[in-house]
Amino acid sequence: MGRSAQVFTAQWIDGDWRPSDAVDGIDVLDPSDESLLAVVPAGTLDDARRAAQAARAAQPRWAATPVKDRIAFVERLARRLSERAGELAEVIVSEVGAPVTVARQAQVGLAVAMTESFAELASGFAFERRAGNSLVLREPAGVVAAITPWNVPLLLTLQKVVPALLAGCAVVHKPSELTPLNAYLLAEITAECGLPPGVFNVVVGTGEGAGADLVRSPDVDMVSLTGSVRAGRQVASMAARRVKRVHLELGGKNAGILLDDADLRLGVAATVDQMCFNTGQACLQWSRLLVPADRHDEAAELAAGLAGRYRVGDPRDPDTDLGPLISDQARERVRGYIASGVAEGATLLAGGEEAPEGRERGYYVRPTVFSDVRETMTIAKEEIFGPVLSIMPYRDEDEAIEIANNTPYGLHGAVWSADIARARHVATRMRVGQVDINGGPFNILAPFGGVKQSGIGRECGVEGLEEFCETKSLQLPVDVAEPVGPRLRAHA
Repeated sequence: MGRSAQVFTAQWIDGDWRPSDAVDGIDVLDPSDESLLAVVPAGTLDDARRAAQAARAAQPRWAATPVKDRIAFVERLARRLSERAGELAEVIVSEVGAPVTVARQAQVGLAVAMTESFAELASGFAFERRAGNSLVLREPAGVVAAITPWNVPLLLTLQKVVPALLAGCAVVHKPSELTPLNAYLLAEITAECGLPPGVFNVVVGTGEGAGADLVRSPDVDMVSLTGSVRAGRQVASMAARRVKRVHLELGGKNAGILLDDADLRLGVAATVDQMCFNTGQACLQWSRLLVPADRHDEAAELAAGLAGRYRVGDPRDPDTDLGPLISDQARERVRGYIASGVAEGATLLAGGEEAPEGRERGYYVRPTVFSDVRETMTIAKEEIFGPVLSIMPYRDEDEAIEIANNTPYGLHGAVWSADIARARHVATRMRVGQVDINGGPFNILAPFGGVKQSGIGRECGVEGLEEFCETKSLQLPVDVAEPVGPRLRAHA
């Protein structure tokens, strides 16, 4: 895209760039230096309506497209994403502020791998199966509105769009207005791969504007959102008026539990590293580290020392570990949480509210570590979405699990122990959707999602494909002497 600002005036609808009737534009800023990258349209009701109608018109044909052809499209998409990976990573560095190594490996590399995995899963997916005298069909859920966030935009978009397309659903994508440029590239790439017009559409705008218009649209059958709990409540409420299917992947206040037999250094180092990933802007971040009370000070000192080694700087520098936060609002929010931690009596060991040295422009914060954190403190209860770690002591295993579960969220967690069986037992007691044991890596084939206020439904793996399917049963005739079921007499 380059460093000069571009002005976009169109939305991707029905396989082409259609002029938006938006009067207002939205500034897209580079969070590393606050410069203007682009101006995009603030999508209108008419934009959303046209996109939803295009998807509705394309839905029957795409649903009737043989599964093998849908898989072939996704395979082409994966290849093309890989071919344009450098360009996609460059855009994500610019609009997200993700360090270039993170953008290449996690933001784009993992997105390509995710796309490939869904194509392989679909080839063995049971779109139909026999159950006695019934044929059970897995059919498309219909037109899907996919509303995605800014933090890992391409990956979180493809986690929705790819399984939806494989299931036979037409899609309208509403990307975050903070990071829409990668979505424009994705639209171009889908066309390059031969996707029929109307099957994939993109409307840029705000959540309260274009996003809400899509949720309310009579042409949308299902809404899949990744966002905040507040946004999830709003989407669920609006969708309920038409009893639409809703899939919600929301926030988390995730805890890692270091058991008394764990390798303390390994567990602390992995937690600090995960806390710093994407500058802490990840729903699966371990923001609470629970350690035995008699090892609290040792763990805290180790975490503080490790956090100080991470380099905050220009996301285009390959040596940078943490880039900026996404916006000034995000930076002030994180600073506010750090201030509350100090005010409420936690011990600040590393980082703090002040900007990193030499980073007066851009939305930068320092990796921050607190010790002596109590459950009642704000930093222990609320999702911060920044590189802030709270170290919390516990007396015994039961208390550790109680602290970990004492949150309205239930997305992610971690357990560290020398005894895998013990770690697995503790993991089963955590009320979350996914638990890493001794640093087990993220698996794109495993379902991801949460319980409680962390969401409804799952992404990734077979379960991620099932989210976009409806179930239909065909009762086939059988040769029996007497009728079975809700009929009073046999056929004459």
